[in-house]
Amino acid sequence: MTLADKKCAPCELGTPPMSRQWAEKLLNDLPGWGIDENGKLAKTYTFNNFMDAVHFLDKVAKIAEEEGHHPDMCVQNYNQLKLMSWTHASKGLTENDFIIAAKAERAFSGFQKELACAMP
Repeated sequence: MTLADKKCAPCELGTPPMSRQWAEKLLNDLPGWGIDENGKLAKTYTFNNFMDAVHFLDKVAKIAEEEGHHPDMCVQNYNQLKLMSWTHASKGLTENDFIIAAKAERAFSGFQKELACAMP
């Protein structure tokens, strides 16, 4: 089962974060994702325009709500969406962060196909 096929599990306060070694192993399955200076899982997606960035943000927001795990999202430079995930209950990264990232990647792949089909 891939990360994108998994379901986020509820985290309780005090759930231990995963090891840096395990996080780096999981990063191998998430091209373009990294761990930022604050220890958050992060990636910036670039689009052709502002509305495409906003439409993708909406797709990720729906996924996050379904999973009960909400990444930070920020539209930057009119055509970029930055996603950052970190589990507050564990004060670090958990598998949920990687599941959300993998689901965002799957959604992005589908979104790119939608955009290609819409091109004249």
